[in-house]
Amino acid sequence: MATLVTGGNGFIGSNVVKLLAERGHQVISLDIAEPDNLVHRYLEPLIYRVVWVQADILDAAALERAVTGYRLDRIVHAAVYTAVQEDLERAESRRIIDINLVGTANLLEVARKSSARRFVYISSGGVYGTGRSPSEPLKEDTPLDPDSLYGITKYASELITRRYGALHRLETASIRLSGPYGPMERVTGHRAAMSSMYHWTAQAVRGEPVEIAPRGTSGDLTYVLDIANGIATILDAPALHYRVYNLSSGRIVSLGELREAFRAAVPAVKIALPSPGREDATGFGYGRGPLDTTRIRTDLGFAPRYDLASGVREYINWRRANEFLA
Repeated sequence: MATLVTGGNGFIGSNVVKLLAERGHQVISLDIAEPDNLVHRYLEPLIYRVVWVQADILDAAALERAVTGYRLDRIVHAAVYTAVQEDLERAESRRIIDINLVGTANLLEVARKSSARRFVYISSGGVYGTGRSPSEPLKEDTPLDPDSLYGITKYASELITRRYGALHRLETASIRLSGPYGPMERVTGHRAAMSSMYHWTAQAVRGEPVEIAPRGTSGDLTYVLDIANGIATILDAPALHYRVYNLSSGRIVSLGELREAFRAAVPAVKIALPSPGREDATGFGYGRGPLDTTRIRTDLGFAPRYDLASGVREYINWRRANEFLA
């Protein structure tokens, strides 16, 4: 039996593929593009447990051909068009909707036709919307108010996933992520805007001043290996008692904590005020509080292993080791 991961070359997907392979899964990694050298290096010791297949998730027939001959037991749907900036949202409105909604429906059909046992949809804290109190933790049953096409399509896909599961006897779960950072974040055809943490760590490894504002708050940052571990925990759980789980660090990080984490990881680092035109580096708060992670902790016993300091240190070390300095 095999586990299919869509978006397998991407930021979240490649980390899920790696962890599942480490845990002994036979992984089918599906992506619209062939794996590049960075993906191969990242998975190098585990390549024998990974099969790469290439297909566009908007092409239902190509999807079916790509997985023909594999006995799929579980599916992680991580392929997505990540577009949170309004200018990109405006330019790519129809494509965001197609990839994030039609693509999900096509993958659910693959799950139905292959008699897969469990379907895990990778959602986002974007479903909660913005304009909320930064001190209010958001539970899975908090009323949702997405205010971007990305958040709207994520929420709609959650609903479609849940209903498909009920209609076709497919066990489903949607996982809402927040603030992912770490190895394998990079520009791709469907991820054009990088996180502030991506830019800050790049500055650190290049020996440049890291431009972090002197005050303010950030979001609930979550190291990507913790995210992969949480997804694998839900995927492998003997039973799921809920259809939706929050997955994050569960706490808002101050910019002061960020500065200290960078100083601990790179003692010689210089912290600078954002230069003109880089005011976006003052923080990356999400206009809301942290995701409440009580459910995943009490139901499945999951808790993040990385704090901010260890996550920043490991991420910077990875970028140095891979000469990933851009």
